[in-house]
Amino acid sequence: MGLNIRDFYSTEGTVSRGVYLLVGVIGFAIKHNLDRAVATWGFGREWGIFNYWMPLRQVAGIRHLSSNDGLFLAAMVALSLPFIWVGVVMTMKRLRGAGLPMSLMALFFVPFLNLLFFLGLCIVPERERAPGQRLERPSWLARVVPHGAMGSAAVSLLLTVPVGVAIAVFGVEALTNYGWGIFVALPFTMGFASALIHEAREERSFSAAVGVACLSVALLGSGLLLLAVEGFFCILMAAPIALPLAAFGGFCAHAMQLRRWLRNDVPAVLSALLLITPSVQLFEHSLARQSPVYAVRSSIEIHASPEKVWQQVVAFSEIGPPREWLFRAGVAYPIRAEIAGQGVGSERHCVFSTGAFVEPIQVWDEPRLLKFSVTQNPDPMQEWTPYREVRPPHLHGFLVSNGGQFLLTPLPDGGTRLEGTTWYQHGLWPAAYWRLWSDEIIHEIHMRVLTHIRDEVEEK
Repeated sequence: MGLNIRDFYSTEGTVSRGVYLLVGVIGFAIKHNLDRAVATWGFGREWGIFNYWMPLRQVAGIRHLSSNDGLFLAAMVALSLPFIWVGVVMTMKRLRGAGLPMSLMALFFVPFLNLLFFLGLCIVPERERAPGQRLERPSWLARVVPHGAMGSAAVSLLLTVPVGVAIAVFGVEALTNYGWGIFVALPFTMGFASALIHEAREERSFSAAVGVACLSVALLGSGLLLLAVEGFFCILMAAPIALPLAAFGGFCAHAMQLRRWLRNDVPAVLSALLLITPSVQLFEHSLARQSPVYAVRSSIEIHASPEKVWQQVVAFSEIGPPREWLFRAGVAYPIRAEIAGQGVGSERHCVFSTGAFVEPIQVWDEPRLLKFSVTQNPDPMQEWTPYREVRPPHLHGFLVSNGGQFLLTPLPDGGTRLEGTTWYQHGLWPAAYWRLWSDEIIHEIHMRVLTHIRDEVEEK
């Protein structure tokens, strides 16, 4: 169909997938270049693709915005409004043309998943749904997928799990990516594909579609564990983000199957799904992303003077075996601290269960502040695995401590408030999700040390 100005603001009518794709590509190109121009020339800031998810890198919350940051965000939002409206209008037209429910418009506003949503709308053909019309099943699936629920589920898993394992190994081993591709795109597409194949021949229940979707991702994790690509604890940490995305993929496939608009195009959709995750992985690999620096602070009050606490801070004695489940599960834990010399330039070694952190002293303000950098990091954990040893790439350089400090503050009652801080980076994405784990792990490490120092000082 031809386009005129009215088509960009009126929600009536339909639009073909080709026009939808063309408008989307041109619209994004125009918007991205406008955003870069405003950010660069108007505010002196860099602007890239990932700034659409994280426009400001180092802001803890909206209450901490500077006036310049607030003005920048307001300008970018104002610039986005016309493009958002055009996107909403064109997406509504496309949903109507594909015979899809308008409730799917909610996906337009879901970060990252909206990219998969847009891709799907570019693949789905136009549908004129005549009452009682019955669409033919894809011939190759009709020959492969059984009628029975157990048989179709088994075939679905046999087709999707090996492909998922291969894609995950490619991303982890060849590209060393631990990001949106493996943790977001892969679970969603596997859940979508497995449910789609499961329902290709017979209508299944919602619970069956979601169950097969989640089972495919669970088997993916088991496959990575058995192939010694990953360890148990890392797979466990990925499960809270992977399983809901798989379930969402199964839900989307089930909703499409109920509408009966996809039956003839399952091969094309499966082919597109097969390309999504490797494409995201290659895109991530091509970007030189700088991991943000995070800070974790933990504190404890000790009934002793700062002078007494200082001696244990500089080099604390041996800590007993861990009782915390986190450390017993394989996460590296501190054992003791040693130091050679005194003052700035001396070298402190904090010995962990997997090796030692090498910590040159930067600030020696006795008995107030001990600050150090980190020039060597040991492995962050020892993985649970059915094999003697597993060495996944994320154990090397994906969680790195840059430095730390101990701050001793005297209290009115003669005691000391001891605060430990660690500055670190990690190369896992989505960063906000993995920070929940890394912050908690580092806090537990802090508390193991701080509690030991308190007990040692107060017992003397």
